[in-house]
Amino acid sequence: MNISQVAKLTQLSAKSIRLYESKSLISPPIRGENGYRQYGQKHIDELLVIARARRVGFTLEECGSLVGLSNDAHRTSEAVKHKAQTKLDEVNAKIAELNEMKAQLEEWVAKCPGDQGSECPIIDDLKGCGKSAG
Repeated sequence: MNISQVAKLTQLSAKSIRLYESKSLISPPIRGENGYRQYGQKHIDELLVIARARRVGFTLEECGSLVGLSNDAHRTSEAVKHKAQTKLDEVNAKIAELNEMKAQLEEWVAKCPGDQGSECPIIDDLKGCGKSAG
């Protein structure tokens, strides 16, 4: 298969596929006599691992590790689960941080009259003059 066929199957751009190849995240494709890359099912599988892992927040480096595990016949599900658990813990920490940010913004919006006056509890809090500065 050529790169455009692989791009269509994996819903990745040809540019992304070339990037993953240049970073050695996928197995090097065979080059035909014309110099064009030729991809097989193994490449499709590797690219799908990367695409799906990226969608849930794995970095390129982490994706490379997951591709390595997917190609390792001696891998353990424990090793794979550990990577997923670590990412889940990171996501949960980000969610907690976002919830704190949301709560602060909700508090500010509720306190601010949003009128034509110059008094603004949001600015007061940002300057450290309000009760909820922190």
